[in-house]
Amino acid sequence: EKTNFEFGKAKKYFGKVRDNYILDDKRIMITTDRISAFDVVLTTLPFKGQVLNQMSQFWFEKTRQIVPNAVIDVPDPNVTVAKNCKPIMVEFVVRGYITGVTTTSMWYSYERGVRECCGHKLPNGLRKDQKLQQPLLTPSTKAEKGQHDESVSRMEVIKMGLLTAEEFDKIAEISLKLFEF
Repeated sequence: EKTNFEFGKAKKYFGKVRDNYILDDKRIMITTDRISAFDVVLTTLPFKGQVLNQMSQFWFEKTRQIVPNAVIDVPDPNVTVAKNCKPIMVEFVVRGYITGVTTTSMWYSYERGVRECCGHKLPNGLRKDQKLQQPLLTPSTKAEKGQHDESVSRMEVIKMGLLTAEEFDKIAEISLKLFEF
């Protein structure tokens, strides 16, 4: 179920898990108990929203010295108030292992003979769940609601105009620092 609060003239946006209320320069995010997988809301799980929201807050605090974040306040276990920011339409995923079971996983493609992932050349002979020699950045597009994200390389992100080379490199550096932390 979705929340339905009235915050003045707030614009509402409902994601798969979070309900967002945008008011001027602030975004109120309510993390619900909805569970989604494969772009579908499956069910709800009591207290899941609280756990997810508080875990996010924990990591925002722990990593503040690596990268500033938009969090203003967490007035309730399910609620985060943040600056309303323009989203980066690229998800920066860092992988330490070659694994996965879905068609979008690194292992799925590798086991079918694909030896390049997001611009990285992969050697022959890797085993499922094996630790990679070094963490790999495997970006993906952030698709519009109802669409699917696509794995992309640095060059593709730049060519698509999603980020400049400088923006990509800065975010990649921060992502690798966060992964290392």
